[in-house]
Amino acid sequence: MLTLFANMFREEWRMHSTLFGSLNFALFPVLIFAIAFMGTFILPLISNVMDIMLLSITVHAQFVLLGIMVGSFGIMGKEVMNRRFGQGSLIAYSARSLPVSERIVFLNFVVKDIVYYFILWVLPFGLGFLVASPFNGIGIQYPLLLLLTMSLGFLFGLCTIFLLSAIYSRSKTALFAVLAAIIIAFLAAGTMYPPETILSALILPVLLFNSFTISGLVFTICIIAILFALSIAFFTPADTGSEKHYRNILDSFSQRLGFLKENTLVAKDFIDLYRSGIGVGQIIFSFILPLGLIWLVLSFLTGFITQDNILFTIAVVTGIIASTMYTWLTEFDSISVYHFLPLNISSVIRAKVGTFTVLQAIPVIFLVAVGLLSGDPESIPNAVVLCLSISFFELALMIRMCGLQPGAMIYNVKVFLTYILVTGPVILVLLGLTFVSTYLAYFSVILFIPAWLLIKSGFRKWDSADYAGF
Repeated sequence: MLTLFANMFREEWRMHSTLFGSLNFALFPVLIFAIAFMGTFILPLISNVMDIMLLSITVHAQFVLLGIMVGSFGIMGKEVMNRRFGQGSLIAYSARSLPVSERIVFLNFVVKDIVYYFILWVLPFGLGFLVASPFNGIGIQYPLLLLLTMSLGFLFGLCTIFLLSAIYSRSKTALFAVLAAIIIAFLAAGTMYPPETILSALILPVLLFNSFTISGLVFTICIIAILFALSIAFFTPADTGSEKHYRNILDSFSQRLGFLKENTLVAKDFIDLYRSGIGVGQIIFSFILPLGLIWLVLSFLTGFITQDNILFTIAVVTGIIASTMYTWLTEFDSISVYHFLPLNISSVIRAKVGTFTVLQAIPVIFLVAVGLLSGDPESIPNAVVLCLSISFFELALMIRMCGLQPGAMIYNVKVFLTYILVTGPVILVLLGLTFVSTYLAYFSVILFIPAWLLIKSGFRKWDSADYAGF
């Protein structure tokens, strides 16, 4: 088993280093370390305006969110275990030809991914805080404890979403029943306990950070271990249902999308999303649940930001997460196949943009629901404009920098740093404007101009570039 894990670990390194070089990939955790190191110096300013308890919840929620965003192995696992990707044949795909059970192969694949995410994100962030702490007069026990609880928070979010996605892969009805039970339990608890207590219980490592005990540590680890064990037990690499037959709907569907230039490819994308089950799963696990957690955390910050500002903060975050829908469309698509068709890469990207545009109905519906439930319906149009402007701007930036490989290229340190430096100031300015006046959210439409220019530039760039596959 250790040999299998080591080979998968090397395989992951080789894939990324093939795409954009070993140095760029190796420098990614260094960048995260630097961000955390510099961020530590503004902690005194933040602590002056935010309660330490809420600050702790916010930090841990970010790593729980990271776990949620990357932990839907129940959905991705089937794709990884059952498909080839272009010229690449992963060890996980070769499970059927190895003298090892598919469950063991999948277990190694999941553990390998967890270790990689820990090395790339969690560990460098914790070390950055640890190294910077002495300069801020912070005792060494706090960064060490934070590294421990952040790691547990990441694993808690990952294992929770892993279990839910594994249940989803077996039975969608069972998943919705579980989610309904969780929501009912949460609402019932809301009538008996204060919000901070509920949120701390929801994010178990927060309790451990605020009041560390060995028994609490053991309890948290046991909960995570149980969630992980159940996830592995529930996961099945094969389809559990009966054999499925589909009628040919490509022609009729593409005709309905005739208003789009690449309507046939767009129709193909939607058919792929529907038949694979990834579309619904991604909406639940990569969109609704992460945004639900963010909304929950922000709802407890009403003492620091107004209800209007919460809605626009949600709109900004929704726009950022909505832009990742482009990754949904490219992650499991065998891009190299398109090279054998009479198509330019720009045509494929244009089709993905068309599919992405249609999918933006999802964040719009989400924001409408948030606005109505928050009792702020008059701000919904402003929030929607802000969300879509950010979403399309970030889409354009991904197309320009990453082409058809946004999921992999984001770990290129140059790409990631450029992404942060370009989008960060833009988002802060727009968010600041909405805090001054909600009507200034309409100013965000100006982002469609650079977005259009970036997309056009991306078409030219990737049409003339050699495809870097593996």
